Amino acid sequence: MNLNQVTLPVRDMAEATAFYRRLGFVQIVDTPHYARFECPDGDGTFSLQLSEGEFHNGAVIYFEHEALDELVQLLQERGIEFAQLPQDMRWRWREAVLHDPSGNKVKLYWAGEDRRNPPWRTEIREP
Repeated sequence: MNLNQVTLPVRDMAEATAFYRRLGFVQIVDTPHYARFECPDGDGTFSLQLSEGEFHNGAVIYFEHEALDELVQLLQERGIEFAQLPQDMRWRWREAVLHDPSGNKVKLYWAGEDRRNPPWRTEIREP
C-alpha cells in the first residue's frame, strides 16, 4: 500500500486555495467544494474539501523540506505567519508550525534519515 492523499476540511475554498498556492503547492483540481494539490517535490498530493458546518480538525499535516529555514524565510516574505519558527525538536526533527485560514495545523519540517529510520525504530507486523 501507499498513501494516496490527505483531505483537509476548509471553511472558505477561495481563501484556502490561495493560501496553499502561496506556500508553493500546485493546484491540479479546482471546484467550488473540492481542490487538490501536488507537492512541488516528489509525487505526493493532498486535497481540501469545503465544510458546510463548524469543525475542529485535530489532525496535523506535515510537509518536508530540506532547506527548511530558507523556506520559512521565503514564506514570511510572502506574508505567511508562523506560530513557531524553525526549531530543533527532541525527536531529532527541525519543525516550524503554522495554521491555514481554516485553522488546520501545518508543520513544515526536515528530519533527514530520522524520518524513516530514527534510533528507536521498530518493525511490528502481523504474522
